[in-house]
Amino acid sequence: KAIELQEAAKKENLSIDVIELDVDKEDSIISAVKKVMSEAGRIDVLVNNAGYGQFGCTEDVPIEDFRKQFETNFFSIVRIIQEVAPIMRKQGSGVIVNISSVVGRMGLPGSPAYISTKFALEGFSECLRYELGQFGVKTTMIEPGVIKTNFFKSMKIPESKTDPKYKELSDKILSGLKMMVEMGTAPSEVANVVIKAIHDKEILPRYTAGTDAAMFMEAKKMKTDIEFEKYMGKEIFGE
Repeated sequence: KAIELQEAAKKENLSIDVIELDVDKEDSIISAVKKVMSEAGRIDVLVNNAGYGQFGCTEDVPIEDFRKQFETNFFSIVRIIQEVAPIMRKQGSGVIVNISSVVGRMGLPGSPAYISTKFALEGFSECLRYELGQFGVKTTMIEPGVIKTNFFKSMKIPESKTDPKYKELSDKILSGLKMMVEMGTAPSEVANVVIKAIHDKEILPRYTAGTDAAMFMEAKKMKTDIEFEKYMGKEIFGE
């Protein structure tokens, strides 16, 4: 990842310092934050974007894989913020941007481990807005829809052996997701939303990114829970 970023920056003639950070390793987190502080003396913005997708229906995903998903997608973010928050608190300023997802506010079948980490991140971020807000530190979430990235390359997909219906559902969802990714929102649009959030005079709790995300959130807002569930059921199962 670090090499890819360095090469991308070089192509765009961007002068940036790339520091390698493995979010699953405590020593790496501490070392990276210390290096930034030794070179810059402060941290103004923290964007938590690391993560991967654990696919599979609940019965098909071993509990160890559920735990690994939470370690990377949620607990690593908690640990990084625990390291950076004291710095921002002493500065009396700073912005924390947690990259969530539209599925952080709507459950769907086929990815309960991944979706649960995003629900956890949403609640955690709301708590931080109160806790750190009193020190002048702002927290926000970006909720993208389907983005045109190489997300599937790192996705963990277990073999479905529990029930034929799970296999049929998983195959259908994966096929649909791959098509959606090909036509998905450009990553640059998400980056633009991040920049907007950082510079907003009054930073909102959350920002959606992508027309599909906006559409789903509008539908969720306009419908009751049971109405939205039926609406999504038709989208997924075609019933």
